[in-house]
Order: sequence, then C-alpha cells, then structure tokens
Amino acid sequence: MHRRTALSVSAALLLAAPLLSACSGEARPGTAAVIGGERITTSALQAQVNDVRTAQNRSEHAAELIAAVPQLDRVKLSTMLQSRILDRMAKDAGITVTPKELQDARKAYDEGNRGAAAFEEAILQKAAVAPDQIERWVRDQVLFEKLNAKYGEGKLAEPAAKAAANLGIEVNPRYGVWDPQRVTLGEHATPWITQVTRPEQPPAGA
Repeated sequence: MHRRTALSVSAALLLAAPLLSACSGEARPGTAAVIGGERITTSALQAQVNDVRTAQNRSEHAAELIAAVPQLDRVKLSTMLQSRILDRMAKDAGITVTPKELQDARKAYDEGNRGAAAFEEAILQKAAVAPDQIERWVRDQVLFEKLNAKYGEGKLAEPAAKAAANLGIEVNPRYGVWDPQRVTLGEHATPWITQVTRPEQPPAGA
C-alpha cells in the first residue's frame, strides 16, 4: 500500500511587511518570516539547518547529501511555513490528529523502509529532514492525507492559498521570491506539494 506524502516546498501570500522591515527598507534583523502574527526567527531557522547538516555529515554519503541541497536555509524555511499552513488548513477543515495516528504512521514508515535507521537515512536524503525533525514531518504527512481525503485528490491548491492568505505570511527577501498565485517560495516555480510513495514491502521469502 502506498502512503502519499507532503514534502517541501510551501509558500504564502506576499504582503506589505511592517513586522519585517524598518523605514530604510532593510529586513528586520533576526526575523526569517512572520506567519499568523508569530515570528520565525533566524536563530530558529538556523537551528533546523544545523540539525540537518549535522545529520548529513554523519552519513557515508555526506558530500552528496550536502551538495544536493545547497540552499538549505530556504528549504527549511519553506518546510516550517508549510507545517503552519497545513495546521491552518486542518483547523479550517475541522481535522485533528491523534497520538495513536502519529504512532501508527511512523511505524508504517519504519516498516516500509526496513527499520527506523533506514527510514531516517531515506528521509534525510529525500527531504532534508533530520532525525529530531521527523515527528513534525510525520504529522504533516498525516494532515496531508486527511486533507486530501476531505477535499479530493489534487484539490488542495485553493484551501492552501486561502489558509496562507489568512495567515498573512511575510518573508525576509533574503530567503527567496514569493509567488502568491502558486503559493510557492523560491526563484523558480515549484509545486507546493511534492508527492512520493512509501516503498512496497518485498514479497515474503524474497
């Protein structure tokens, strides 16, 4: 059975930025983004980046992993924003997630990758997610599945854009360009949600 997942990149509506900018037009020091009136600080973002780089450096494929994600700060900010957008979408839709659902989802990912260690390596490679970031990542996948079930396959663009607009997201321009039509962060148009499948279990006796 395939598990559909939500990976980066997420984005929001670009508005005027009184919380981010001073009168000079320079980005307010220490702020990577503001979402729902709450700051994502540059230190919080850097902590996420450092966790991933530390995990990558422990891998035997360290050089390849690091080279594959040169703009890791942008990727991690996108992921942090995506999580908050998913939370708002779930709230708007009346969707909740139980601890048991999260536990079952994590177990399914571990089993689908022949163990927790192999899954951690896979998600580090595919989504730049460090081990201590997996709990939030799994929650996002469960929310995505429930939202997909509610709105229909491939029909999350409108509720995502609505949630992002309602949150009033503002981003420090050093982390990229926002496209409010596509709800995307980055220099190039990238789908807000990228879907991958969980590996099939090998046949018995294989």
